Amino acid sequence: MGFDIKEIFTAGMILFAVIDIIGSIPIIVDLREKVGHIQSEKASIVAAILMVVFLFVGETILKLIGIDVNSFAVAGSFILFFLAIEMILGVQLYKDDAPETAAIVPLAFPLIAGAGTMTSLLSLRAEYHTVNIIVAILINIIIVYAVLKSSGKIERILGKQGISVIRKIFGVVLLAIAVKLFAANIQNLF
Repeated sequence: MGFDIKEIFTAGMILFAVIDIIGSIPIIVDLREKVGHIQSEKASIVAAILMVVFLFVGETILKLIGIDVNSFAVAGSFILFFLAIEMILGVQLYKDDAPETAAIVPLAFPLIAGAGTMTSLLSLRAEYHTVNIIVAILINIIIVYAVLKSSGKIERILGKQGISVIRKIFGVVLLAIAVKLFAANIQNLF
């Protein structure tokens, strides 16, 4: 079976850093203001399903449509880059005509289970037992759910200025993750 606490912890920490739900609080607060309600349960469940399914069939799907993992990672780095630009500069690049709820897009995908997370899952699969990665995914989804559920309280504690500062700081962190993801994968394309 291969159940290993160390592997679960390491995989969990990698996923936690890539998902960056704490850094996404400003985006979550922003989404809640636009749509009025965040479907925490739905977003968490869909993100978990996406991650587990991608863990098993991600590489096969990418190969089937003729995309290698490196191309997928580079594309993911662009998404993260533009999200970071939105956070740092306070501009809106992603426009949804009239979002009714914030559950599947952009919360479950690409915010929680985005290209960075998917790429990380493929990398983890090469190093760790699948059961440990699944447990790490589930632990992260519980954390994601808790943050989504308490985003209103977190916003009240931090206030508008606090959210703005965190948004800019995590925008820079997200930009750095995007650059690292791009740099690590672009050389393998050529």
